[in-house]
Amino acid sequence: MDKTALIIGASRGLGLGLARQLSTTGWQVIATARDPQRATELAAIPGVRVEALDITDAAQVDALPARLAGVTLDLLYINAGIAGPQDKAASAATIDEVGQLFMINAVAPIRLAEAMRPLLNPRTGVIAFVSSIMGSVETGPGMGMSLYGASKAALNHLTRSFVAELGDTTLTVLSLHPGWVKTDMGGAEAPLDVETSTQGLAEQVIGAAGQGGHRFIDYQGEPLPW
Repeated sequence: MDKTALIIGASRGLGLGLARQLSTTGWQVIATARDPQRATELAAIPGVRVEALDITDAAQVDALPARLAGVTLDLLYINAGIAGPQDKAASAATIDEVGQLFMINAVAPIRLAEAMRPLLNPRTGVIAFVSSIMGSVETGPGMGMSLYGASKAALNHLTRSFVAELGDTTLTVLSLHPGWVKTDMGGAEAPLDVETSTQGLAEQVIGAAGQGGHRFIDYQGEPLPW
């Protein structure tokens, strides 16, 4: 399979799992980490090219396309994100906490997608943003982590705006809910393991190639309410 993926935020958890999943099925994988020297598990995957990237650093984001000059991406998978102040109500959060949460989870992914778009295969390229069912305005409230959910709702809104500005294109954009997964963020009580989730996510991004449009779905392909 002569396909190339760029996975943003792959030093651990779902990003690392997807890098392993795609690599084992023949994809060329480029993966980013804030500190590649500490991303030992990522570097150990055969054939994976590791690039340094802090998604909040505009200069690093702007420099990445030049470092990847000549590469055509079939998949841009933007996984970077944080949980934020999980145990705080909106009224108790600080400006710095909210600013960091929304910058990393909502604004920075869109800025990165805009920077990397010229490298995407114009006919069959897929841009995937890791969202969450908690970001659904219809069903998210009451699930807890209200600030995190609000940041993902903001990501969904900005993604829809990003898609609207693409114009006439066959690029496909996915907002993906990976499920509740046993990661540092998801915790040990989560019902899904990383392998199960990333297998499903890989199926969704591979199957979406060439379809065009924008969909909010989970790792099994089920549509989710905005």
